[in-house]
Amino acid sequence: MALPMLPGNSVNRNLGKDKFHKSQHFDYSNGVAMMVGSEKPGIGGELLLGQSARPKYSLFPKGEGSDAPAWVAFDKQVLCFDAYFQEAVPQRREEKYRVRKCKIYFYLEDDTIQVVEPEFKNSGIPQGTLIRRHRIPLPAPKDDCFYNVHHFNINQEIVFYNRTFIITDCDPFTRNFLIKMGVRLNPPASTPADPYTTHRQEMEENMKPLRPYERIDALKQFLEHDRKVLRFYCYWDDTESMFGDPRELILHYFLADDTMEIYEVVLPNSGRDAVPKFLHRGKLPKHAPIPKHQPGEITDRTVLNVFGPVGQGGRYILDSLKTGAVEEQFYKECDLTIGGVINVWGRRMLICDCDNFTKEYYRSKYGIEDFTPVSYQASLPPKPARQVAPYTGFGSEEDSLCSCQGLLPKPPQKDFKKLMEKDRQGLVSNVLRFVAKMLTDSPIDKERVFIIYVYLSDDTIAVFEPPQRNSGVIGGKFLKRGQVKKPGQELFKSEMSEYFTAQDLYVGARLDLNNQPFQLLDADEFTFDYMEQHADEFPKANIGTIISKVKSINEEEQKKVKQFFTMSDPSSTGFIPYESFRTLLAEMDIQLFEHEIITLGRNYSSREQPEVDLGLVLAVAQDQLKKNNFENFTDMIRAFAHEDRDRSGHLSSKEAQIIFKAFRLPLSDDLQRALLEKFQDESEKIDYHAFLSNINWRENPAPAVLPDVTVKFDADWRGDAADPAVKTINYSLFLEDVFGSATNINDS
Repeated sequence: MALPMLPGNSVNRNLGKDKFHKSQHFDYSNGVAMMVGSEKPGIGGELLLGQSARPKYSLFPKGEGSDAPAWVAFDKQVLCFDAYFQEAVPQRREEKYRVRKCKIYFYLEDDTIQVVEPEFKNSGIPQGTLIRRHRIPLPAPKDDCFYNVHHFNINQEIVFYNRTFIITDCDPFTRNFLIKMGVRLNPPASTPADPYTTHRQEMEENMKPLRPYERIDALKQFLEHDRKVLRFYCYWDDTESMFGDPRELILHYFLADDTMEIYEVVLPNSGRDAVPKFLHRGKLPKHAPIPKHQPGEITDRTVLNVFGPVGQGGRYILDSLKTGAVEEQFYKECDLTIGGVINVWGRRMLICDCDNFTKEYYRSKYGIEDFTPVSYQASLPPKPARQVAPYTGFGSEEDSLCSCQGLLPKPPQKDFKKLMEKDRQGLVSNVLRFVAKMLTDSPIDKERVFIIYVYLSDDTIAVFEPPQRNSGVIGGKFLKRGQVKKPGQELFKSEMSEYFTAQDLYVGARLDLNNQPFQLLDADEFTFDYMEQHADEFPKANIGTIISKVKSINEEEQKKVKQFFTMSDPSSTGFIPYESFRTLLAEMDIQLFEHEIITLGRNYSSREQPEVDLGLVLAVAQDQLKKNNFENFTDMIRAFAHEDRDRSGHLSSKEAQIIFKAFRLPLSDDLQRALLEKFQDESEKIDYHAFLSNINWRENPAPAVLPDVTVKFDADWRGDAADPAVKTINYSLFLEDVFGSATNINDS
């Protein structure tokens, strides 16, 4: 009964199909049209009438093993079979056929087969891969099918391209795999012997010498001592020959094969050509020169008797006692010792020394501990000092000295390491500044104040004079930056002149800068701090040295010091004014310099840092910006925002200083440092929006300041317009450090 035409039912069989390709059945072969696809399926891969489905690869029972595809389940799994085949040899009388052994590999992932023949030495046959890896068809008439795993078994024949292979055995993995597949394996078969291979083995056995046999094995020595070389330093006295002189040589002894080579040390300007080698590598005979020997006279083995035809079929017997053998004695490593003399083809060479590896080798193998070198030459005379022409007065002394040191003048080299360590780093200028006055009888010059800059990177000095109102003197640069010679030196001399360095400048020192005497009166805070932090370089700021000077006074002076402190502090507070402390130290007989007194005062003082007025600092900063017409505040805000990756509105002082340099902000370093300290938070970062808003003299102008206030603020660092930071001295702590105890000073 036919089904009704319900919704969803259709007689069209093409519904649901997704493949409609048609197989190619006709093609041309050698120019002849023929049918080549009789076994191919029809449209969409459907089988035609009379066709049966044939698997492309090996099929296994369903429900067994993994559901993964074969190229995944059998990846890197190969069946290995031992096989052989016979090859006819009609062109030789020694053999009629040849048995060639091979390996058959079956790849389970794609049913491909590879046949490989192991290579044998001197076989004369192209060996290796006989059949490359691919799917091999079955013999005709089933050549449309391919070999699969079911066609393989032990002790059976298999035909690959009309060549019959006999499978004799397989490996354990292949055996287990076939058993699990349900294949009943045949017993293993033996491979027949190859007549020609047997014949060659008999010939090789006859070629081997019979007893007595001496084995010569040099491979062990090579493997143990390869790339190990002993080095000796030798001396050859060739003064007896014409134009001869002493020679220095280097001997290399190779432990791998007991050979040696010798190099000559050619000194500069010796008048000798540098040859590659003094002696080529080889064994060195002890008794050289020796007479020449005939070819074959020196051999590794000696033949006792020879009979029979020469060549094939001959017989010989080796002599283990080496009767009549010519023996040569060569130098070994045991013959090379420090102080020993070796014969190098008639030249007597003295071994004077060796390297560390050679010493360790002889110490570990022979137990030698004495490696005292042999002195073979007299000590060289002292090298005469180079005479340098005196300074001519043209250019600098360093430049003139460089012109005397070579034919090609070179500029004088600077101390690059010192430059990198002591050059300006961020806010640290590494410049010492001192206040000085002229030592002169002129009443006008006596009142002039100078600032002496000492640059630590190259020990150069510059002198500036701050402008003073109604002084009649124009301020500015007084001495250009450069090295200043110390006074009292001859101008035209061969030796280098001595220059002032940072160690020569301290408070109280007298300097003669280009015939102009100065006296240093004070220094800024950075100078005092730097000299105290580097007390090993500046002895005038070394608190330990200064206290040692004070400790050297006698007991009477100690009593006077304690009485002075008692009279200066009637209330026994433990503090006295700095001026009284300075007067006491200046009147003592220990000759303390002014800088040493200031260092003691700073060490035992109760200093109070004056608070800088923010309004005054902003007013001075805006005044300087206005005088220099600086208005790039908008661009500076963009630069700060670009560097602020987190958009927090804060940047570090170092990053701010870099931006200041990029925009050439016309503010001094001290003023920049004071402004940054005022706008820093607890994390040492500044609020750049508030900072730029406060220094913007266009939008937020500060009250105008008088010129005297500006000058006063600029002069604060040199101590002219500001009170000294050291006001009171804790003399009780001073007495405890110097005299050991500060108690009962009233009793003394």
